[in-house]
Amino acid sequence: MHIVLVDTSRVVLKMVAALLEPHGHTVNAFTDSAEALAYVEGTATVRVLITSLEVRPLSGLELCWSARLLAEASRPLYVITMSSARNARNLAEALDSGADDFIEKPPGAEELHARLRAADRLTTMQSELIRLAETDALTNLLNRRAFFKRAHEAADRVGEHGRMSALLVDIDLFKRVNDEHGHDVGDAAIQAVARELTAEGIVGRLGGEEFGIVLPHRAVAEAEALASRLRHAVEGLRIRGARVPIRLTCSFGVSEWGEGDTIEALLKRADIALYEAKTTGRNRVVTAASDLVLQRAG
Repeated sequence: MHIVLVDTSRVVLKMVAALLEPHGHTVNAFTDSAEALAYVEGTATVRVLITSLEVRPLSGLELCWSARLLAEASRPLYVITMSSARNARNLAEALDSGADDFIEKPPGAEELHARLRAADRLTTMQSELIRLAETDALTNLLNRRAFFKRAHEAADRVGEHGRMSALLVDIDLFKRVNDEHGHDVGDAAIQAVARELTAEGIVGRLGGEEFGIVLPHRAVAEAEALASRLRHAVEGLRIRGARVPIRLTCSFGVSEWGEGDTIEALLKRADIALYEAKTTGRNRVVTAASDLVLQRAG
């Protein structure tokens, strides 16, 4: 596991790291609790935070609380506090502040590894629950809620003046596939298209036969090129039918991030472009022209 250690004493940090690293754990040690929190926030692979209560500039209790807020934001994270003064008050304060466990300092090797085995069991279970909550069961893509959550996070990172593009994708004449070949074949068609869309970006199934792709830090020309490649890839698919293989096509709407934009507006423009692609022949890529599309959307 990836573990972050926080203590004011470098001796304690070296001693605990020496217990952990031979067992294959990745350990990052900090004497500054604010630096440790920033590292944990920016490093999604961290599964365990072990912190003394006697740290600064954030106290151990403040660090526990901040870490717990991170874990509540759909992230597996196990927090263990250490203190050389084990008493009921310290234990209660640590647990009330969001810690999952409490261990005396310096920890014994056997007890430390037992607690980390418990941490591994719990964070593995948390990861699976998060995956199930965020994943579309048919395609294993992000579901609608998780897609928008990730898209909003990407928009925050890109900022008003950054680059980002979006694609909306819809399987053409999908109702005919279901009506003529049955829902099992329709499901297979959705799964086949989904596999073609997973190459890059934030990809989700938004409902039925419609998919969304958000491409942070990518200009609209790159999004258009991706849409063209995906359109040709879908054309090459052959879905097993009762009598003959079934061919598919998809229509694509593309839009570009603009100053003062929102994810909702970005995808609305892509949706209008997708509608244009569907009504002008299907199996096409149409890019939204921001000024025209905004006027039409109003």
